[in-house]
This record gives sequence, C-alpha cells and structure tokens, in this order.
Amino acid sequence: MAALIATSFAVGPAQAQQDGTGPGVAPPDTSFQKVTLNDGPGEPVDLAVLPNNDVLHTTRGGEVWLNDADTGLNTLAATLDVYQHDEEGLQSIALDPKFGTGGNNWIYLYYSPPQNTPVDDPATTGVNEGDAPFSGTAVDFEKFKGSLKLSRFQFNGSSIDLASEQEIIEVPVDRGICCHVGGDIVFDAEGNLYLSTGDDTNPFQSGGFTPIDERPTSNPALDAQRTSANTNDLRGKVLRITPKAGGGYTIPAGNLFQPGTPQTRPEIYVMGLRNPFRIELSRTTGDLFIADYSPDARTANPLRGPSGTGKWATVTEPSNYGWPYCATAELPYVDYDFATGTSGETFNCAAPVNDSPNNTGLRELPPVAQPEVWYSYGASPEFPELETGGIGPMAGPAYDFNEKATKGDAPVAWPSYFDGKSFFYEWTRDYIKGMTVENGELASIENVVDSLVVDNPIDMEFGPNGALYVLEYGDGYFGENPDAQLSRIDFIGAGGNHSPVAVASGTPTAGASPLTVQFSSEGTADADGDKIRYEWDFNSDGVVDSGEANPTWTYEEIGTYTASLKVTDQGGKHRGRHSSAEVAIEVGNQAPVIEFISPVAGQEFHFGDTVSYEVRVTDDQPVDCSLVQVTYILGHHTHGHPQTTTSGCTGTITTTVPEGHDPAVDDLSAVFSASYTDAGDAVSAPLTRTAEVVLAVAN
Repeated sequence: MAALIATSFAVGPAQAQQDGTGPGVAPPDTSFQKVTLNDGPGEPVDLAVLPNNDVLHTTRGGEVWLNDADTGLNTLAATLDVYQHDEEGLQSIALDPKFGTGGNNWIYLYYSPPQNTPVDDPATTGVNEGDAPFSGTAVDFEKFKGSLKLSRFQFNGSSIDLASEQEIIEVPVDRGICCHVGGDIVFDAEGNLYLSTGDDTNPFQSGGFTPIDERPTSNPALDAQRTSANTNDLRGKVLRITPKAGGGYTIPAGNLFQPGTPQTRPEIYVMGLRNPFRIELSRTTGDLFIADYSPDARTANPLRGPSGTGKWATVTEPSNYGWPYCATAELPYVDYDFATGTSGETFNCAAPVNDSPNNTGLRELPPVAQPEVWYSYGASPEFPELETGGIGPMAGPAYDFNEKATKGDAPVAWPSYFDGKSFFYEWTRDYIKGMTVENGELASIENVVDSLVVDNPIDMEFGPNGALYVLEYGDGYFGENPDAQLSRIDFIGAGGNHSPVAVASGTPTAGASPLTVQFSSEGTADADGDKIRYEWDFNSDGVVDSGEANPTWTYEEIGTYTASLKVTDQGGKHRGRHSSAEVAIEVGNQAPVIEFISPVAGQEFHFGDTVSYEVRVTDDQPVDCSLVQVTYILGHHTHGHPQTTTSGCTGTITTTVPEGHDPAVDDLSAVFSASYTDAGDAVSAPLTRTAEVVLAVAN
C-alpha cells in the first residue's frame, strides 16, 4: 500500500475568481489539497507539530512516530511500556511552549505505566485476573488502583530519550474496568499547562443516563460523583498547573479553588466533565476550548433525564460544567437509587450537591455553567449546522494567521479568512466546522473543507507553516484501521500548484536474504501535469539510492527496512512541492499471520452468551500462544469500548451487554480483536499483526 495519498480538486474558471485570500471571503474547497503523510500510523491518538514541520504522533500501544517534513520518512521515535486494559495506554503528546529555543527540547507525554496492576494469566482458563469486579469489597477493588502519568522527555530530533523522564503530575485511575481515562495537553502564553482528564467511570450500567451507583458493594468506578463532581479528585476535570524545572509543578493564580481550601485540589480549573477528550487554547485570546462527550441515551426519560448530549464550550474563567448532575445548566438529570431502581428529585443545576458516600470533597458545588454549543443525536434546533448522527465532539485549534507563512517557494498556509476562528470537529460525523466567537458569543458555525474526507478525526493542529495537520483514526476498533492516517490539508489557492501524489510498491516485500525487490511508482501522478523527480531511499539512511521510476534493489543483510519514495514537482508556479510514500521490507524474520478460526465474521450471538474463540498464528518462528491477546470490544455505531482482554490461542469470553441499551436501536455489536507479536531476532525488531471479527446480534 502506498504510504502517501493526496486528494485534490481541479479549479474551474468561476471558482478561480475566489481564492479565499481576503479576510471576508470563504475559500472554496477546490483551493485545498489533502496530502497523506503516514497511512500506517498504528492505532493513532494524538499529534504534535514541531517548529520545522516534522510531526510526532502517538499510538495507544505506546509508540511515538516521527514524520520527517523534508523526506516524508516515518520512523519510530520511542516505544513506551504501557498498561492497555480497556482504553488505557499512551495518550497525549505536546511540545514545551519554549521548545526549540535555548536548548529546550522537552516533549510531554501522558501515559499509563504498567505498575503492578493485575493482568490475565493464560494458564488459568475461565478466569481473567485482569478484569476488575463490578461488585465486591474494598479489598477486591484496591489491587486495581493505578495512575496515569504526565511526564516530559528530551527529544534529539529523531528519538525521545526515555531515560530523561521528569515526572510532572500523576492522576489516579481505577483500572480493569472501562472507560474515559484519556487526556489532552495544551499550554497558554504564560507557560501554564492544561491537562484534561476523563471521569474514569463505567457508563454501561446506568441505562445511558448518569452513572451514580452509590451501593457499598458496587465498584467505585460506577459512580462519577467520586471523580467529576468531587472537588478533591483530579478526574473529570481540566487541571491548570505550571511545570517546574526538574519536574513537578506549582499552582498558578486563578484556579477554581484557592490553595489550602479544605477538601479541594488547587490544580482544578474546570470540573464537572465526563470525557473531555480534546481541549485547545488560543494563545492570542487565552480562551480555552473544551469538547465533552455524551452519554448514550437515545431519548429523554422523565424518570432519568435528558437524551445524550455533547458539548463545546469557550472557557474564560474557572467553571463547573455539571457532570454527572446536569448535561447542561438547563438539562438536569434525575437522582436515581440503583439499589431500589427508583427515581428521586431532579438535580438543581444552580446549586448542585454531592452527597455520595464516595465523595471526598465539598458537598456544595459551584453552579453549572452553560456551554456555547450542545446537541444530541437528531437535528439540533439551536445548532442545525451540526447535522445528525453520533456524538463525538472534539475541540479543535484556533487559527492564528501569519503573513510570513504565506511566502516562500511552496506556501501551504491557510488564508486570513480563518484568522481567529476556532475549529470544532466530530469524531463520529467525520467533519470540521469553523466556529466564530465575537464578544464572547458564538456568532456562526460554518463548514470547513467539507468535500475533503476526514475519517474519524481524533486530533488536529495547525503547523508553523499554516497547514492543518489531521490524525485520522479510521473506521474500526482498537487497532490500525484501513483508513487510519496522518494527513496534512494545504491551502494552495485558486489555480494553485498541487503537490504530486506519490505511490510506491515492491515485489516481493518479504523473504530470506539476499532479497531482490522490484520497486514500482505506478500510480504516482501530478494533477497539474508537471515533470516529477524521483528519489528512492531503500534503507532509510537519508541517502538517495536511485532516481529511476521503477528501480530494483537487493537487500543482503537480515533486518526490517523502510524503502521510501520522494517525488518532487519540477515545474509549475511553486516548484519544489513534494510528497512521499513508503514500502515495508522484511528480510529474514517474517511477520506472523493471525486469523480467527472461530468465531467467524457475522456469526450471530445474544448478549450474555459465552463465546468460544480459537486463534491460529503461523510464523517463521515458534509460536507462543501465551503472547496471543484477545479483546472483547462492545461495538457501538462506528466505534467501540474494550470490555475485557484475555490471553491464549483458545478460550472463552462472555459478551456483557450494557444495562438499558437496546442492541437493535443502539446499533450494538460484539467485536473480537486478536494480536500477536513475535520475538524478532538479533537484527530484526519484533513484528505485530492483528485480526478482527464482528459478530451480529441475533434477531
């Protein structure tokens, strides 16, 4: 598969009259070109663009990948050992605000260290030691106490030095049970760090409404009052701290609670959040943008509360956004007793009270703030521009137009029309919207590059060159999906010169040494018909090995190689535009082949069934079945939530169903995902392959 694809549009005469360079003129989509930088990004989570326009992005499995802006080559910058039950792993990445100046090369990572958390023992069939119980005693739950860590590391331009780690802050987490443990990192102009944290609460036992199970035998992870509504807990929040030299942090003035206030954490800037997966901040205005994910209730219930509601807010002061008592300041939930199954009073969003036995903070909470945008599954009366579908709101960046970025040989900077606009993107609806805020009020919502595909966008950021970088998760479940990619959306203007599209392949791509590979650039093209220069680097050493379109190369030594093709525009208005594609070559150690013997795709089941599985692995090395990991994922629309992970080539998994969900109405499925990593050899890195089957709910 080619590692770089570009989508471009021919510009017609009528469109050429509007090139979008004026502040009041919206540019047509034909003035943009999408270029794929890495179409093998693993399970992508977060990205950061460096001052030289190189890009680092994380995978949940612990990898940090580097895309070289000049060569297009993608290389592994670091691999962290991370705990990966349910949704944990390596989450966010960010640059120090002074990165690249005065010898500052700090990279911030938010991740789940393994610690001593129990994991499944494949020798004990029928028992999964890695799953925390839904009910039990404090002793049963204690061994699943863990934390996520925010640390910074030195980056030398090609790799991250994991030994240079300086820990900034730890956030507690209840492990072995799903969900909402992600986080995002942004900095303001004063160097303060903002970290968003999820409520770390299981959403599948509360009927799609508010999870406030206070029963003494229930796992505390079923009660979001212990986190989001707890003034003495760091989860379900946006934290605001100032990192110190050498590690640790201080508390800046202006947070929600003054330092020293009993039963509070001074780090808290915003509370009452469910799953603020993406936050962004305008360094020009200081506005913080927060998007918060929604519960799953498809319709409102007068005995429980409103239907699922996603939110987008512009935050200018410390606030409480109400979860789990209120979806918005005007949409309260109803108190519910999980022991008796009866509803109580409607919560008071003007003066919420946390009387949960799991609360360690203040009882009386700040009033609930109203977000600028809120919406459910259907058409929004207030915000019809948001369309219909799932609810996966993401807070995108604010664009800061820089005239200097529009100069040079091949500018890609977005025009001044977008200056000051903030961007909102939807993970489930696959779009980007431009949000214009004037005098603290939302003035308009508009489509942005609506005809360009962004497939489950999970992060986006403007680079120093003014282009928009997008990390796309693709359609699928907790693995490298076929449509996953790191891409860049360039502004080329009406009649602008396009980057050529690089396509590379090789035959064969694996075999014993010596291995002779016939490479091909078939499919490579330039939309403007310009002459193209070919540069092949067969072993990622930065040296051009061939300038032919379809060369042959022999690999004499055993190893894993990345052959890259860079194609450069030799004509047009902006000659020098280029793109790259890659081909993975394995000499010696061969990648394992993994497949499900059972269950099979489309196999019918009922939730609650115990499903037997059998996984077959073939490899050129001895297969160790204890290294096979099988995860049961609750499929929900186009995404999913991992419920349990077990080990072994054979076994059984019980398919749990979330309380209060109708599989037919809520579009639920059971997804079985398997992975296997071989041992590698002396000169070849271990290789991982995955397989997946989706089961169908029986009628």
